[in-house]
Amino acid sequence: MPVTNTPFADRVRGGETVYGGWLAIASPISARAIAASGLDYVAIDLQHGQATEHDLPAMTTAIRLAGAAPLARVRHAHMADIGRALDLGCEGVIVPNVESADQAREVAGACLFPPDGYRSAGGVLAPAGPPLCIVMVESAHAMTQLPATLRQPGVDGIYVGPRYLSYSLGCPLDPHDPVLRPALEKIWTACAAAGKPVGVHAMDGETARLFKDNGCRLVTVIADSAALSRAAVAGLAAAAG
Repeated sequence: MPVTNTPFADRVRGGETVYGGWLAIASPISARAIAASGLDYVAIDLQHGQATEHDLPAMTTAIRLAGAAPLARVRHAHMADIGRALDLGCEGVIVPNVESADQAREVAGACLFPPDGYRSAGGVLAPAGPPLCIVMVESAHAMTQLPATLRQPGVDGIYVGPRYLSYSLGCPLDPHDPVLRPALEKIWTACAAAGKPVGVHAMDGETARLFKDNGCRLVTVIADSAALSRAAVAGLAAAAG
């Protein structure tokens, strides 16, 4: 990726397509290895991954020194979870289980200091400037709230959780599925109309390319645990001949 002095959040808000990785393993070493590959961002999964708040200072520092922006998917749409991730070095948050526009407004407020929000001041590792606030759309109900959610001040964009969305819709986790695909397209269209970026979770480059070609601008191309598993399977198969 080209080197830029523009803050990551401003690049996303400005319409740039950015590429990222996803961390389930709580290790600054693996965080640095993935970040150093040229990715724009690396998201630490506090909701379903191994990392906790205790791990954030070392991991966010490793990611930043490798040239990428550290983000976190927080555990819950709560001001304490959001504030701690930002205080400990994350340049933005991806917030799960946001079911309504009212909840999205509360999430955005937790990212901003008064008078724009109600985030508590502190956090010696907190980056300068307003952090990126991305809310997840993961259910059929959240989709009905999408236009109003996108209108909330401080909500910078949407991140789709395809697995949970497929559970909610009762369909397979397949971007070509006749139920899931129209739902994804509805989200992509709504974000494009609102002029806000949409991101989506992908475990591999081929799926990420499909999403990018359909307008996604926060494109997660690799997840650490899945990548390790694929590499081990491929290496064993090659060795066994």
